[in-house]
Amino acid sequence: MSYHIGLVEDDKNIQDIVVAYLKKEGYQLTVMDNAEDGWALWENNPPDMWVLDIMLPGMDGYEFCKKIRNESDVPIVIISAKDEEIDKILGLELGGDDYLTKPFSPRELIARIKRLFKRVQPGSVDKEPDDRVKVDQLLVYKNERRVFFEGIEYETTAKEYDMLLLLAENPNRAFSREELLVKVWGDDYFGSDRAVDDLMKRIRKKMEHIPLETVWGFGYRLRKDEEA
Repeated sequence: MSYHIGLVEDDKNIQDIVVAYLKKEGYQLTVMDNAEDGWALWENNPPDMWVLDIMLPGMDGYEFCKKIRNESDVPIVIISAKDEEIDKILGLELGGDDYLTKPFSPRELIARIKRLFKRVQPGSVDKEPDDRVKVDQLLVYKNERRVFFEGIEYETTAKEYDMLLLLAENPNRAFSREELLVKVWGDDYFGSDRAVDDLMKRIRKKMEHIPLETVWGFGYRLRKDEEA
């Protein structure tokens, strides 16, 4: 199996060395010099592993690592000139699987990459656990009751969480206000369906760009962009 590795590194000399060694090992490489291009790659053709520099123009490697880890368990190897213990700890706490300090041996990088791929069962790279529900930029962790949107974690009330999970598990489906009352508040709730509207306003205020649509005269739906 030929794995696809995304290399995010703004030093051209390091790019050339890493690419030469990894291609010799049979890996497919996509090389970027900034994290913004890395994120675009993630959304369109996600690699099986990231090799990631920390000191980048624009979004730094720490923030990029955090965003990727919020969406996937894909392996991440951090390479950095920062050799303080606190930097290594931060990189690993944000989701890095390994940390190499520059200058490093390309052979050592290859050994660590191979070791990480051995930990990933064939066909399991970039698979989401059963407890995760993802609709475009909305990600819900069911077991942990955590909600992320556009890579940012949001604190939610119990009702906000229940509503988001229901809509995320049924993307593009239009729910009436009455249905939402029963499913989120329970069939013994006797209040007004204005509670639904108020809850939706709070969610929209909290997550400004969430694709939560009003179905006029009926209810609401969470839009999922259909692939062309």
